This record gives sequence, C-alpha cells and structure tokens, in this order.
Amino acid sequence: MSQRVITLAHYYTAPEIQRMADKVGDSLELSLYARDAQADIIVFAGVRFMAETAKILNPNATVILPDAGSTCSLVTQTDVKRLKAWRERYPDHVHVSYINSSAEHKALSDWIVTSRNVDDIIAHLYAQGKQVIFSPDRNMGAYLNYQYGYDMPLWSAVCEVHDKFNEQALNQGMAAVDGPSYLIAHPESPLPVLKRADYVGSTSGMLNWIKSFDREPDATIFVATEDGILYNMGLARPDLKIVQAPIYAGCQCNQCPYMKLNNVERVQRAQAGEGTVIDYLTPEQMDAARLPIERMLAFSEAQAREAAMEKPLAVAV
Repeated sequence: MSQRVITLAHYYTAPEIQRMADKVGDSLELSLYARDAQADIIVFAGVRFMAETAKILNPNATVILPDAGSTCSLVTQTDVKRLKAWRERYPDHVHVSYINSSAEHKALSDWIVTSRNVDDIIAHLYAQGKQVIFSPDRNMGAYLNYQYGYDMPLWSAVCEVHDKFNEQALNQGMAAVDGPSYLIAHPESPLPVLKRADYVGSTSGMLNWIKSFDREPDATIFVATEDGILYNMGLARPDLKIVQAPIYAGCQCNQCPYMKLNNVERVQRAQAGEGTVIDYLTPEQMDAARLPIERMLAFSEAQAREAAMEKPLAVAV
C-alpha cells in the first residue's frame, strides 16, 4: 500500500519550491495544515522548528526536513538552560513564546504565538490581568511594548534577516523614489523601521495588504521582510511596484540562508523518504510543547469562528 506524502512550503522558500508544495503558507497556516493532514509523510520545506512543530501536532506522521542545516537564528541564539533560568525569575508571569523556537523552548512556554496572532493573544492575557514575559524575538517584543504600552520583560534574540533592515538605509531608499512610497514590515524588524511602517504584520498579513492596495497606482511599496514573499506579492499584484526594503544603501538582497537550503533536489529526495527525519523528540517533550501550541490554535480558531458569525448574510435579490 502506497504512502501518502504531502509537501509543505513556507512563503520564504524559493518559487520553484513553492510550486512543488501541496500547501504554501505562513507559520500559522502550515501548523494547522500539518495538524489536520491525513498523511503518512510530511515533507516540510522550511526550517527545523517548523518541521518539529508539524511532528508535535501530527506525531503519527513521519516528518522530513530536506536539509539538516535549516535552522533559525532565533533558535541558535537561545540557550535553553539560560532561558529556563530567566523564566524562573518571573514565576508570576505568563511565558509567551514566538513559534520561531525549538521544541525544548516551546516546552518551557505557556502560550505559543505567531506573528499573525501575537497582538490578539497578548491583549487577551493582559485583559485577564496577567503579566507576560516574551521570548525569543527581542524586536517583536520591543514593538509590542511600544505599540501597546506593555512592559514585558524580553528575551534577547533576533532574526538575522529582519534585524539587518535599518532606518538610515530605508530613508535613503525611499528618498530616491520618484512619486509616493509606502513601507510594510514584519514585526521581527527593528523598532525604528517598524515606527516608519504604514503597516506592520505577519507574512500573510503583508500579502493581504498588497492584494487589497487601492491607493496611488504609481506608488513604490517597500517590504521589510525576507525576499521570498515578493514572489507571491508579484503574482497577486503584477501591476504594483514592489521592492524589498534596503539593508544598506543600494542593496535589496536580504535572504534567509536557512530557507534557501531547500532546493529542488533536496525536496525531491525528501519526498522519496530521504532527509532529516524529526524522530529525536521524546513523547514527554512533544506533550509539553503541544500544550501551548494547541492553546494558540484553539484561540485562533475561536477568533475565526467569531469573525465568520459577524459577517452579514448574503441576501438574494
């Protein structure tokens, strides 16, 4: 009996990888898809923490990462022993962790969030009178503190791609453009860049902003995130001028080296059963990490149901 193989790809992978996938999405979309997939083998063209999340949510599936080196700086900059000691300094706080974290990190968390639902989940916790500590992304946490007046203690790790965006290069790039310009940015970017942005949001949020853009047709839209999403934005709105925000004068070449390790040959090999199998997580680790992830997914699904109920019913005429 043949095994059912599905391939998941993040928006930051190359276009040729996305075209090989059964599902392309951001972290939240891919987590939900992996959890519900009726698959024997899940090939995850992304980075290791994403493949680990898929295994945690669908433990009966064999999850394969095409390249063993596909990690994330937010993971490599976080020593889990130090994180545990940091967390113990705040025994009365809720530990909220960004999904860009290892399975061991997730197991030390009370909630997991993605860039799409982090605002709503932390607002929900504060509305309940809770105090929050946030890890691992310092830039995202700093933006939340600035935007909403929180005083969350923050872990100090950064995405090495987003952290390269800087205000000086952005000012120079936008000043060189004739006509109107806009900036949209991922919250992993530094705070001075986020303060300048016309929109701050998740990968999917930025894509939806582009899809619905209805302002000056000659505008230049700068995007402060990994360049993989520009492919999807260009497909959605070929009429717009969309460029990656510069990281220094004249440079628009900011890529995640770990995402780009997913190439056609490696993905094909993973689809044939070769690659890095996520088989090293113990049942205890997966159980501990699953709880905060499922808490997040339940929250997001409840929000989606509420939003659907608020939509006006279509009336036949």
